[in-house]
Amino acid sequence: MIGTGDVKRIIAEGEVGEDYADDPRGHSCLMMGFDKEGRAIHVLGAPRDVYLAIITAYRPSRLEWDKDFKSRKRK
Repeated sequence: MIGTGDVKRIIAEGEVGEDYADDPRGHSCLMMGFDKEGRAIHVLGAPRDVYLAIITAYRPSRLEWDKDFKSRKRK
């Protein structure tokens, strides 16, 4: 379970992991941070003129992401 407090904190204090400036659906970026237990959380957001659209929040898999959880492992 990912709480709204974690999502808000990651948006305010997290780091940009991946930036999708050329996404055909519009610019979005992946914010990365950790919860109080040290577990990684990704928040995907899309900045708009007057708000930030939150698309999803999830716990990234160690199988798919590098150990810093900021970039995907290369296949």
